[in-house]
Amino acid sequence: MDRPLRILVLLTAVIAVACGVGVPSEPAEPGAAPSGSPPASASADDFVSDVRGAVSVADRYWSSKFAASSRRFQPLRDVVPYRRGGELSCAGEPIPRNNAVYCPAGDFIAYDLGFALTAFERIGDAFVYYLLGHEYAHGIQVRLGIEYRYTIDQELQADCLAGAYLGDSIKQGWLTLEPNDLDEFSNGLLAVGDDPSVPWFTPGAHGTARQRTDAFFAGYERSLTACQLRA
Repeated sequence: MDRPLRILVLLTAVIAVACGVGVPSEPAEPGAAPSGSPPASASADDFVSDVRGAVSVADRYWSSKFAASSRRFQPLRDVVPYRRGGELSCAGEPIPRNNAVYCPAGDFIAYDLGFALTAFERIGDAFVYYLLGHEYAHGIQVRLGIEYRYTIDQELQADCLAGAYLGDSIKQGWLTLEPNDLDEFSNGLLAVGDDPSVPWFTPGAHGTARQRTDAFFAGYERSLTACQLRA
């Protein structure tokens, strides 16, 4: 996915680390690079460029939406990679490996470098935009004071907001959709969906692959109105 430009859901009060995007359900292949070790065939330069691009476009997108509603917008404070579980913490809670999270206490996104690089290699660069767009959406929820009783509702809205950010940015010409990008979004969402056996009311539930895919593409196609926000 081509890009020029930079990212804003309040977790329930009992959760210190605001939502992780989730760990892909597909088990690691034998010989796969461990967390924190870049896959041999992945282009680190391309990955870094895509991370910067995703954050830059998200900043631009949400800034424009806040300005349209006469709200002051403050970009997220930072986006930080880590290599080991527990290397970073959020409000005293260690951030786990193989994940990406938004931390409301420090207003930053943290992502496992090895996990993100592996997804970049196996799924494609579009997944990086979804990954960061979902976590940025949690920061937006915080800024808007949005709270949900159940984690799954918060997570599915974040998926929808990520879809709106990407779909609208493509329509604005801030991002260019490449031939395989829609498949990469779909494959990434399939990888991070909850097992169907996980009860919807479970703390930390994010939604099945079908639920997450439906939420993302609702936002992608119909913008913020599909996410219970005004466009």
